[in-house]
Amino acid sequence: MTDIVDKVPAPSVPPEQIKAIPVRHYGRWVAGAVVIGLLVLIGIAFSNAKINYDIIPDYLTDDLILSGLWHTLYISVLAMVLGLVLGVILAVMRMSSNPVTSTVSWLYIWFFRGTPVLVQLLLWYNIALVFPVLNLGFYKDEMNDVMTPFLAALLGLGLNEAAYMSEIVRAGIQSVDEGQTEASHALGMTHAKTLRRVVLPQAMRVIVPPTGNEFINMLKTSSLAYAVQFNELLKRATDVSSTSLAVVEMYFVASIWYLILTSVFSVGQYYLERRYARGSSRSLPPTPLQRLRKNLRLFGSFRRPEVTR
Repeated sequence: MTDIVDKVPAPSVPPEQIKAIPVRHYGRWVAGAVVIGLLVLIGIAFSNAKINYDIIPDYLTDDLILSGLWHTLYISVLAMVLGLVLGVILAVMRMSSNPVTSTVSWLYIWFFRGTPVLVQLLLWYNIALVFPVLNLGFYKDEMNDVMTPFLAALLGLGLNEAAYMSEIVRAGIQSVDEGQTEASHALGMTHAKTLRRVVLPQAMRVIVPPTGNEFINMLKTSSLAYAVQFNELLKRATDVSSTSLAVVEMYFVASIWYLILTSVFSVGQYYLERRYARGSSRSLPPTPLQRLRKNLRLFGSFRRPEVTR
């Protein structure tokens, strides 16, 4: 009888329900309150400042401002194209087994990355002090007539950008497996054809993202061309402020246009990166529009929990 009693299992007692108490992050609340307080103080300071905000929308479409906007886009695109083309050449020279070409490329990158862009712009603008006459044999003219503000801005921005683009292109080329090059050479392809048809298309996935960042940075760096009297956006805004006496207001106008330009090209950069990521990612990240649609569907399908009786 005692054996039977011993074999009867004891009734199972359900475990006591765990009551989770969330951790209170007081530091986050304090930091958030401090940030909000600082933003409020900055807003109050700007609202009490002697700034005529009403004229800012009117000057956004002023003819001089739009002309400066066009020149900013124009010089940025041309300087970026110059920097990209020259950067590819410098990257190939840097990786060459020829000690002369690799050394020249290294010296170029060392000089243009080691000196400020503003100094380079001023040097090009005042190059006539060093070479008063440009004599190419088949062409001869006064350097002051040749080195216009546009050409000085193009050379200053484009040649400086080439030094950075060469490092970006070199990193992209080196990211491609060497077996790709060896296989191409085994098929009888030349070095130039291998670089053009095999290596560079695969390297674009690494080259495109920083190149987009460089172009967005170029849009803002082009404002330094103001120092060489090129009529870009900041120069035009300063010209308008000298006649209207609305100095700070014109800086706000220029800042708004710079923000618009960088925002538009940032969206384009995102979709360009997404396109080149198709060969390396199994699932592409959702676009901002896809994220918005997903959030709207989740919001529409949200239901309150039913009360059980």
